[in-house]
Amino acid sequence: MSKRMAELGLASRREADEWILAGWVKVDGVLAQLGQRVGPEVRIDIDPAAREQQAQRVTILLHKPIGYVSGQPEDGHEPAVALLTEANRWSEDALGGKLRFTPAHLRGLAPAGRLDIDSTGLLVLTQDGRVAKALIGEDSDIEKEYLVRVALQEAPDAADAPDARQPPEPQHPMTHFPAHKLALLNHGLELDGVQLREAKVSWANEDQLRFVLREGRKRQIRRMCEAVGLEVLALKRVRIGRIPLSHLPQGQWRYLAPWEKF
Repeated sequence: MSKRMAELGLASRREADEWILAGWVKVDGVLAQLGQRVGPEVRIDIDPAAREQQAQRVTILLHKPIGYVSGQPEDGHEPAVALLTEANRWSEDALGGKLRFTPAHLRGLAPAGRLDIDSTGLLVLTQDGRVAKALIGEDSDIEKEYLVRVALQEAPDAADAPDARQPPEPQHPMTHFPAHKLALLNHGLELDGVQLREAKVSWANEDQLRFVLREGRKRQIRRMCEAVGLEVLALKRVRIGRIPLSHLPQGQWRYLAPWEKF
């Protein structure tokens, strides 16, 4: 039953289970039972109380700095949720005068996708199972865009310079990186024996690549770059779907507004 509700976009499977236990779901006019099997032809009715509860769940956009982990604290590092305080709320939050921050907004709040401890940029934390499913569900097709500053892994030796007393000229990756390797970043690489989905990778400037991905494997961009001879110096996520990081300052957060959709 909960799987069918998730497929229809009514709720996440966890939410569906909660609603069924609360008596808020009927199947063909009869109260649903947890674990009940249903076919695609059944009529599912949801009590308005469930919709009201769902509407009260918040989604938060955070500009995560380096040094914070996305989820549970690990190796002595603080979780990103520790930054969600009234003092760190962005002064230009569009909901500033309409939605007051309360501790209840932190209950059940979970990251919808990860951002490595040494990466910065847009991190989404949500209480809404629909948002989580859209961003990290098995069928998610939402783009994530990153700006990645890189260097060539093998820098030229100073002894090879025309005058060994002078350091070599900087080697900008864009002008020294083979076109066939850039093509591999777009499509053709494997990680852990699995073919990566097609990406959009291009030069943003002489030492920075723009990655647009529709998947998010662990340390994917860093491992992709390593596979083609590039070292990642800095990585920043600047967009998820239709939501850009924009001018949100590092270490600050804002609410996702009702009119914004990923």
